[in-house]
Amino acid sequence: MLGRQRIQLKTADQIRTMRRAGLVVAEGLEEMGRAAVPGATTGDLDRIGRQVLARHGATSNFLHYGADWGIQPYPGVACISVNEVVVHGMPGERELRDGDIVSIDYGAIVDGWHGDAARTFLVGEVSQEARLLSERTREAMWAGIRQIAPGHRIGDVSAAVQASLESWERPYGIIREYTGHGIGTEMHMDPDVPNWGRAGRGPRISTGMCLCVEPMATLGSEENDVLDDDWTVRTVDGSWASHWENTVAVTEGGLWVLTEPDGGKAELEAGGAVFAPLD
Repeated sequence: MLGRQRIQLKTADQIRTMRRAGLVVAEGLEEMGRAAVPGATTGDLDRIGRQVLARHGATSNFLHYGADWGIQPYPGVACISVNEVVVHGMPGERELRDGDIVSIDYGAIVDGWHGDAARTFLVGEVSQEARLLSERTREAMWAGIRQIAPGHRIGDVSAAVQASLESWERPYGIIREYTGHGIGTEMHMDPDVPNWGRAGRGPRISTGMCLCVEPMATLGSEENDVLDDDWTVRTVDGSWASHWENTVAVTEGGLWVLTEPDGGKAELEAGGAVFAPLD
């Protein structure tokens, strides 16, 4: 994004504040996910996200994003992307139907520090193909997260995400134009964290870094385009897409997933990574 210059390292207290923002994000996603039922609109979900922010005295890092770029400022507090929409779906009157999948990307700012995460939710009775797309995108996110460690490189994270999505007999399209990112006093900061790449390449990971890992995968081609609203990204072939994301802090002892209620303990330890919260 515009204006990024260098990788920001955080103190322990700053990471603790980001954890507060991350817990607001986790709560909002949980509540929006429960409301993602047949008949609900994407605007209904966005309203729930606004209520969670207000309840905690947090502000949105999505609302009015892009106002300085000469494009339409983003109108919601969550990006709500249904089926063929990959990312940046704008909340409105689109009604969810039984069998849909909906990816919700949501963020919060607490005392100037940001949290950001995304989940794909299943609406009603969903096909096995769509269910597996979401689960395998989620698995790819965790594969990437487990490669975050001091001394590793960003390319190690990217390669792990790619390898996870390419490990299945059924091929998945990996979206390449949109990446994970650093996060801190801004939502999008250096370094970019691509969802594909070569291990051993890119910036070296250090204690105090906070990164968002966010794979986006499709059931078909990775080709995508942006609608005239300046935001909505959809697949060209109409294939469905899934999006998962977490904000991860590199602490002195290991990792703390700031946007997971348990801090990522279960998933990190299951994959051999070190869970090291700062509470």
